[in-house]
Amino acid sequence: MSHNGLHLVRPSEVARGAAADPPVAAPRLLLVEDDAAIRESLAEALEQEEFEVLTAANGREALTLLREGPRPSAILLDLMMPVMDGWDFRHEQLQDPALRNIPVLVISAAGFSRDTVRMQFGDVELIPKPVPYVELLEALGRACGATASAA
Repeated sequence: MSHNGLHLVRPSEVARGAAADPPVAAPRLLLVEDDAAIRESLAEALEQEEFEVLTAANGREALTLLREGPRPSAILLDLMMPVMDGWDFRHEQLQDPALRNIPVLVISAAGFSRDTVRMQFGDVELIPKPVPYVELLEALGRACGATASAA
């Protein structure tokens, strides 16, 4: 139980209910965020929730990780970044058949509306900064569940 009294169901706790099922691998996330403090603290918090977290400081680095490494269950994507921002990253992701179906959750302090983001990005979730953690975990649950269903 967390310090605020909420108990969030972790991926490993869901697996415990079905003793005959093999252990479920931790969902893998790619966190694309240029702010090192946000990137490190969010990655650490998500790892405590039993997610495997890969990180990238910009969209170009994220594309390299996606093309060379294991496929994540979902991508947490900041919009405003140097080198390659979230807009350009998403455009490249959608052009690549091997990457286009990975669910994306946009995290941004830029103040864009959900409609604006969806018009540009397609069917993605928008999580504002500062990140409402419970809302983020719920959105990740939906995104990772959709990935499992599609597999």
